Amino acid sequence: MVKIALLGLGTVGAGVWRILEDPTGRDPLLRHVEVYGIAVRSLSKPRPVAVPEALLTTDAMALVTDPSVDIVVELMGGIEPALPLLKTALDHGKHVVSANKALLARHFRALTALARHRGVYLLFEAAVGGGIPLIQPVRQCLGANRIERLVGIINGTTNYILSAMAREGVPYAQALNEAQHLGFAEQDPTADVEGHDTQEKLALLSALVFRTAIVPLAEIPCTGITRIGIEDLRYARELGFGVKLLAVAQKTASGQLDLQVAPHFVPADHPLNQVEGADNAVLVEGEPLGRVMLLGPGAGSGPTASAVVSDILNIIAHHEGAFLDPQMTGEPTCQADLLPATQRRGRYYVRLGVMDQPGMIGIVGHAFGEQGVSLESVVQKASHGTQAELVVITHWVAEGQLHRALAQLEGLGVSIGALLRVLAREDEPSG
Repeated sequence: MVKIALLGLGTVGAGVWRILEDPTGRDPLLRHVEVYGIAVRSLSKPRPVAVPEALLTTDAMALVTDPSVDIVVELMGGIEPALPLLKTALDHGKHVVSANKALLARHFRALTALARHRGVYLLFEAAVGGGIPLIQPVRQCLGANRIERLVGIINGTTNYILSAMAREGVPYAQALNEAQHLGFAEQDPTADVEGHDTQEKLALLSALVFRTAIVPLAEIPCTGITRIGIEDLRYARELGFGVKLLAVAQKTASGQLDLQVAPHFVPADHPLNQVEGADNAVLVEGEPLGRVMLLGPGAGSGPTASAVVSDILNIIAHHEGAFLDPQMTGEPTCQADLLPATQRRGRYYVRLGVMDQPGMIGIVGHAFGEQGVSLESVVQKASHGTQAELVVITHWVAEGQLHRALAQLEGLGVSIGALLRVLAREDEPSG
């Protein structure tokens, strides 16, 4: 029997317990798995599942150092006390499965180095795509491809909020409240709505896809969805787009990596625009395969537990000689050469607030032109007393030029209501 130590028995931990407790009809290898112990913060707290009291302990460190334990499954979340527990587990020769993207994005190098040194596995399928099989397909099934670009919706909370705003015409605050009521958003949704959760996942995913050292979070530009208004969703629909918070990782022609997390205008006929509610999806482009999309539930007890148990099965199957080596902790082939933010190029949607008076479109166009920003369209969309809204779509432009133009406009009394990228490739026609 392979003995498992579970650290945490919350939503995901309960989902893992349900799978391991009832292996009937699942992979036969699960019959070789035994939950040896479960570390919890309180023995008296109500549980979403019925677990024998003898399995519960508040001494997580004693559990991870127990010589009977083969695999430590960390589902606690956060940095402390998870980090010392995982380091100790690895140092004691235990395989580790984790769904903790916040921890891995910040301490990936140290943990993977320790795993290599001790000759054990550190697997984390659930940390990136939730229930979507993502890391193993990209690293194994697509391993023969040169990956050029990865674009994904990898946060179900923000996708649910934006979907509700677009579908029901409700403002951000109301859509967020609805997401919290349904359990799609935390009471403190900051990590999701400000894009930090997506940023952590992108740091992990891009390192694996491009086989580089992990990029520090501070070097990945990140913008959330809190400044998006229902008018932006309405204008997007009128212009033939939807709005999604996207994680983007792509190689430039010079070989540099362009990483970013930001809301995007997504063409109405693009497959990512069809992803609704709390679902996640990742589009991978490579040579010679072309384009492939992975779609499914990104969070929740069942989907995330499914990914956790798949990692457990990979470890067991490898030792049974029935599976390819699932090790994801090899040395990166190179450091990431990041494209400087000022050189990042894109097309943009900008919503501007201006005085409702003749000549303002000309003033705005002149300011953009002075900074070398070519405009595809400038349209006045609404008036509110003495104020009017202008909606601008740019042609391809360097980000530094765009921000200089916006700074110039602010100096002229123009307010910047919203700024979103338009999902496109520079070699594709605009419009």
